[in-house]
Amino acid sequence: MLRLKRLLVFSLLAVCAIAAFSFWAVRQSGVDARGALAPPPRAVAKLDPFSTGIATAVNVTRNPDAQWLARAAAQTGIPARALRAYVAAAATANAAAPACGIGWNTVAAVGFVESAHGTYGGGSLNTAGEASGPIVGPSLNGAGFAAIADTDGGALDGDSRWDHAVGPMQFIPSTWQLAGRDGNGDGKADPFNIDDAALSAASYLCAHGRDLSTAQGWTDAIYSYNQSDPYIRQVRAEATAYAAKSGTS
Repeated sequence: MLRLKRLLVFSLLAVCAIAAFSFWAVRQSGVDARGALAPPPRAVAKLDPFSTGIATAVNVTRNPDAQWLARAAAQTGIPARALRAYVAAAATANAAAPACGIGWNTVAAVGFVESAHGTYGGGSLNTAGEASGPIVGPSLNGAGFAAIADTDGGALDGDSRWDHAVGPMQFIPSTWQLAGRDGNGDGKADPFNIDDAALSAASYLCAHGRDLSTAQGWTDAIYSYNQSDPYIRQVRAEATAYAAKSGTS
């Protein structure tokens, strides 16, 4: 009888151990699946051969060819002003970090998910790349979102108690203080300007020596922007669609 009880106890412990291992294995397979997520095709753009670029705080930005820009904007549905910023941002980020290999379509996909290319709420971008209305995300007060106490005295988001993500690429003020770049050469980094925001996003994605041509590099980059698996999948789907629609996949 004692042996039988010991056998039952041993069997129960074995089942628990197997269950625990299985749970760990499932968790690990999820991590591996994220790391193995294939990057979207890298879309390329035709740059203006006569554009020498504008000096910026980080590098030199070149404009896409006007005919290519008009055609690609129509094919993808991306506003031409936003597309111009995405192309310039990717080109500049790759010039600063040649190993990054970021495509403009990845920058554009982030811009779509974050603010519909600066048109969130029915707005639009003017010729200077400014949204017709301020793009400010919800209060990060812990109610449905992470709790992030104010880091900028409300200078960017108008809230001196809680932070809000701002601009077409939705930067948190504390992140902008570290990652903000001047993309249009006016001498300041403005998260509400699509040129500055796009370059900052592209540079942020390329940080830490990431190679976005690899599954791990691309996925890690997008995960650093928003730690959400559904977000990563949505950005990848949009980036893939943009590459296909523009004929550069």
